[in-house]
Amino acid sequence: MSLHRFRSSRPVVLGAALVALTLAVTLAGPAVTPATATPATAATASASTTAGETQAAAAPARILSTPSGRCLDVIGNVATPGTGMNIYDCNNQPNQGWTFSTASELKTFGDTRCLDVASHVTTSPARAQIYTCNGGANQKWRLNANGTITGVESGLCLDVTGGATANSTPVGMLTCNGSVGQKFSTSLVPDTTPPSIPGDAHISTLTCNSVGFGWTVSTDNVGVTFYDVYHDGQLMASVAAPARRANLRVVAGATWGLYVNARDAAGNVSQASQTVSITPPNCQADTQPPTAPTGLTASVSGTTVTLTWKASTDNIGVRAYDIYRGSVKVGAVTGTASAAPATTFVDSGLSPATTYGYFVVARDGQANVSTHSASVSVKTGSGCAQAVCSVSQVGVDTDIPWGLVTLADGTILYSRRDAHDITHLNPATGAKTTLGTVPNVQSTDGEGGLLGLAIAPDFATTHWLYIMHTTATDNRIVRIKVENDSLVASSEQVLLTGILRNKFHNGGRLRFGPDGKLYASTGDAQNGDNAQNLASLNGKVLRMNADGTVPSDNPFGNYIWSYGHRNPQGLAFDSQGRLWEQEFGNSVMDETNLIVRGGNYGWPACEGTTGTCGTAGFRAPAQTYPTSEGSCSGIAIVRDVLYVACERGTRLYREVISGTGLTNVQVLFNGTYGRLRTVEPAPGGGLWLTTSNLGDKDSVPNNSDEKLLRVTLGG
Repeated sequence: MSLHRFRSSRPVVLGAALVALTLAVTLAGPAVTPATATPATAATASASTTAGETQAAAAPARILSTPSGRCLDVIGNVATPGTGMNIYDCNNQPNQGWTFSTASELKTFGDTRCLDVASHVTTSPARAQIYTCNGGANQKWRLNANGTITGVESGLCLDVTGGATANSTPVGMLTCNGSVGQKFSTSLVPDTTPPSIPGDAHISTLTCNSVGFGWTVSTDNVGVTFYDVYHDGQLMASVAAPARRANLRVVAGATWGLYVNARDAAGNVSQASQTVSITPPNCQADTQPPTAPTGLTASVSGTTVTLTWKASTDNIGVRAYDIYRGSVKVGAVTGTASAAPATTFVDSGLSPATTYGYFVVARDGQANVSTHSASVSVKTGSGCAQAVCSVSQVGVDTDIPWGLVTLADGTILYSRRDAHDITHLNPATGAKTTLGTVPNVQSTDGEGGLLGLAIAPDFATTHWLYIMHTTATDNRIVRIKVENDSLVASSEQVLLTGILRNKFHNGGRLRFGPDGKLYASTGDAQNGDNAQNLASLNGKVLRMNADGTVPSDNPFGNYIWSYGHRNPQGLAFDSQGRLWEQEFGNSVMDETNLIVRGGNYGWPACEGTTGTCGTAGFRAPAQTYPTSEGSCSGIAIVRDVLYVACERGTRLYREVISGTGLTNVQVLFNGTYGRLRTVEPAPGGGLWLTTSNLGDKDSVPNNSDEKLLRVTLGG
């Protein structure tokens, strides 16, 4: 894949001096498997060979260490398994000839031996050797466009010890560091063509806890090796080709969107199939409601009320409690089939010196609702002494508000993800103006479309609005001038292209830093190995100059500022100028990270604190959240307090920044406004907050009913 950076209309090819090497991935699939996943079966698999499943053997090629020009060499020209590696004068002997297989192996000695990381070691340093080819994950390699060669299982780089150039210098495995000792050149040409989109996604059997999901064959120039099955961006199973069916565990009563991507041996991933919506029936009929909650009490602090009650009982299980203020539902606390919901709720942002009445009802998994609890009344204090003082609705929209920026006059611009246009809203009056449609935006039948916004630090004079969006072929960053409350389409400059897109995992947040640089979060495009590939723009935090050029102090000489991210959608700077980032996990936990220059945050080997997170060089998260209480998107920092907007968790976290950690974690608006997408600082030390409740995963424009809120903060 060629990556290009455009300034105005003149393309400049990135990395012209780099070796033409690209990503290859293990056949074993992503490292983290959801607890709900079950092994896929091949019940409906076709045994026929698809186009490109066989490939002629390639002629052996040399792999040259860049500083010395010497060849990667099996010591002593000995084919004995376990023999180590060094560099040596190129001499055309078999121990210096290499082929790159469609299974991502580096083979030598006439393809009888494979380059191997000894004993599956994944921590730095590790020993590189040859061994009998066995298909192990420690024999899978990525050839990267920056000249590095990475072990797929370990994430470590092939390394000439000390960057030395002398004959017989040992070669092993170290944490990737960008040094010259980790740079190689070769004529090996890996596969860069993704498979076609799998067709005819459909379900067969559907029960209360399982579904049979199938699709038709995807084609590839070399051959499809795996099909990855997702629901709503979460990996469920990887199915080895040629099988085209998976038996999946599901949750009764939960509506999911199923789809599948095809993957080849080189790690190229197709775009996603169409989505199939399922709602499994309940496993048993249940008409018995829970008992009413008892013991409801209320305590008040300023304009915040805290409610507590005793748990209800149910013949199957209580799934949620709905909280009513007067006769209006103002929130909910939810549990799962295995975890009961909490029995406390915080109601923030109330009017001072006002009496409020509350009651609570219990709900089970089949929507049977209890009678309501006894009511309780409480009067708020005369002033606000809490985190949130008030909440007011400043606007509504029929589309998904995504990016949001505040102008100097206190008005806001926000992007409408599926409608592909930008709105100017005056929060004081509710007046709205459409600035226009952004050119070349295309949705993904998922979470792509018109995403992040940022205004230039000198917007008052330059009028540059920065936009990240999906196109028919990629994700990209552009800038367009805003004049007289309109987008000037003719002024558009495409700053960066080639960020891979997919149905989900597109990232999309933009943020100018105090250094005047533009930072952008990118998703892994549903291919976790992109996140560790320093030749890929995906699964990264990127950093660029305002004109789209690469800053001279970026750590890898390209746009990458940090890597090892899955689907980051939150960026914010604190008072010290440090960058904080929020990203979606797969099925275990989400994470908040303090981003450092060149940092590796571990995906796909590490999700939050699960997986091989102890690997040398991986950065630990500052905070994690179970996905059932998270799926968090945007973040904002006000007075060195971090606010995290969560969708599935339907809440706003408040966390105090203390050193490099986050303390005094509070949950606000738990269920009050539903799914929260974007939070941004507002004038006067408050927050803007947007919802994402309807039409969030289908790319259909104007099928939503969303709120834009202003939150007044207290102490």
